[in-house]
Amino acid sequence: MARVTVEDCIEKLPNRYELLMVAAQRAKDIEQGSPIRVERDNDKNTVVALREIAEDKVSIEDLQKSLVLNLQKYVEVEEPEEEEIEIVAAEKELADLDAQFDTSMLLDDNLDDGMQIRDEGSDSLDDLDDTDFSDEAIEDEASGADDFSDESDEF
Repeated sequence: MARVTVEDCIEKLPNRYELLMVAAQRAKDIEQGSPIRVERDNDKNTVVALREIAEDKVSIEDLQKSLVLNLQKYVEVEEPEEEEIEIVAAEKELADLDAQFDTSMLLDDNLDDGMQIRDEGSDSLDDLDDTDFSDEAIEDEASGADDFSDESDEF
């Protein structure tokens, strides 16, 4: 086959415009260094591309996909599925709660270490032994007049 005519390639791709676009894409690929799958015979890249299409040496589907990708201005990015987003959000919430729990446990431990019960007037804890901590004693003390009560109803 000395020269390839469009009629030889129409059998592979019936649409002439699509054939032109696919052949141009293959010629660009050859120009960028893609290996040639037929003998060059001192032909230009466009003729080599048409010869490859006519002899079924290249995948037309692959050329069409690369053509579409090259013509797109916006490349579609795979977005995570809704389920993955929910899992990531749940993991983040769990990590936040875990950190909050660890912090509160540290604070509670520090408070327990520094707490002491002692009477200001004496250095011993003997006064606590005499104190009545029964429910009745506490209720009797609570039912008495408190220091915060106010006789006026005005606020």
